[in-house]
Amino acid sequence: MGRRRRSRAQYLKGELIEREDFSEDLAAFKFRVDKQLPFIPGQYATIGFQVGEKIVQRPYSIVSSPHEPFMEVFVELVPEGETTPLFWELKLGDSVFFRERLVGRFVLETESGMTRHVMAGTVTGAAPYISIARTQKIEQEQGKASPHQILAIVGASRSWELGYYMDELNELAAQEEWFTFVPTVSRPWEDPEWQGESGRAEDVVRKYGDQLGYDHTNAVVYACGHPQMIENAKAIWARARFPEERIKEEKFFVMKEE
Repeated sequence: MGRRRRSRAQYLKGELIEREDFSEDLAAFKFRVDKQLPFIPGQYATIGFQVGEKIVQRPYSIVSSPHEPFMEVFVELVPEGETTPLFWELKLGDSVFFRERLVGRFVLETESGMTRHVMAGTVTGAAPYISIARTQKIEQEQGKASPHQILAIVGASRSWELGYYMDELNELAAQEEWFTFVPTVSRPWEDPEWQGESGRAEDVVRKYGDQLGYDHTNAVVYACGHPQMIENAKAIWARARFPEERIKEEKFFVMKEE
């Protein structure tokens, strides 16, 4: 993806109101934007930084729900990238630019009539799933039905890389019958206090899908994050007879930073 040059007039300003660093290269950022931006959970925002006379922009999946009064992103530092190092320079009160239109097709699939969803992600690839789950929770509190059953499987090298999202998703799973969360750690020897599942997300996705009855007859499956995880998960689901149209993917790393 090359650099894109646009005038400031085509953007809204987003002020950093909260930042939480989970590790040296993973952090959550919340922004107050000039106006509420409508979007569908799972879509991404284009965020820009002023660099000299131009604005350098990249897409970032949104963690927050469209019902929340802020825009939240979960970012992994790519040292050679054009934008993620600029996130690490931000202090509270600093501003970035948001394009007004949020886009993307990695949203909850409802056209098939399926109400069960298996969502596999790697670290920041949890972002769209958190947005989807938060939104269903908020709408349930508003009195709307919660028709969708969600199994979210999120992998990280070490548990602390998921930061406070680990607590949020565990709490939601404890509260809601429609949501199941399985965090898994691929380097448990570096995380000796970890007592949960071990392995990569794709290593355990079939295990939990089978245990909980999410299969090719009743579910849609999603993979978001590292491209290799996505390819591995897609192959597993293909062998489990999921049709191609019910396997959705969103690649990070390559797509987000080039």
